[in-house]
Amino acid sequence: MVKIERKVTEKTELAVHSLEKEKFKVSGKCNTDEVVTALIETFHGKCYLCESKNFVDYEVEHFIPRDRDKNLKFEWNNLFLSCGRCNHIKSNTFYPILDCTKIEVDELIAFRKIGYFGTDESLEFKQVSVYQNNEEIQMTCDLLQRIHYGKTPQEKVGAKMLRHEIRRELTEFKNYIRDYLESTGEDKKDLFLKIYSQLKNNSPFTAFKRWIVRDNPKKCEDFIDCWKK
Repeated sequence: MVKIERKVTEKTELAVHSLEKEKFKVSGKCNTDEVVTALIETFHGKCYLCESKNFVDYEVEHFIPRDRDKNLKFEWNNLFLSCGRCNHIKSNTFYPILDCTKIEVDELIAFRKIGYFGTDESLEFKQVSVYQNNEEIQMTCDLLQRIHYGKTPQEKVGAKMLRHEIRRELTEFKNYIRDYLESTGEDKKDLFLKIYSQLKNNSPFTAFKRWIVRDNPKKCEDFIDCWKK
């Protein structure tokens, strides 16, 4: 999870207008074509929870669950883009969690892949020490753990596929950094731009990539907080 900016665009304005009409209908819906299209644009085609782009079951997720506040069913700012799997897992069980449209989640939670080939590899979601004992942060960590490891047999299968996808993406990212450190001239400039693009909020699994940079400040000194510039 990384911060996603809600910008006002032609697509988002159409979505808001669509929601205004739907809320006065007896069977109004919040997943109109306009809403889904605008959410895909806003969230860069990523599930806001797992940060994968490799899914086709785009779902409109209510950040604050509808059973907690029915008035937010048609509220644009309460609608997030998620994959079907993450939407099902979060449901109304994990609340409250961090709002990635308001908070830099990856500054409050460390996203790490522990281990390497031939060892026990695992993903870790840990509160940054200065923010410990915060309910929203801990609930978000619990949700991320469930998403990436699952609880039911079906969830575990999906979680395993997600972890494989993350591992492939992070391996490629690390190779870019290795190549960058060994390159010079135009090749180095091209690799810098490639790595920089991987650290922006529209890249898949950005939080993990940023923590690779944070955890390796000497090797990655050229990229520390570059996504904020």
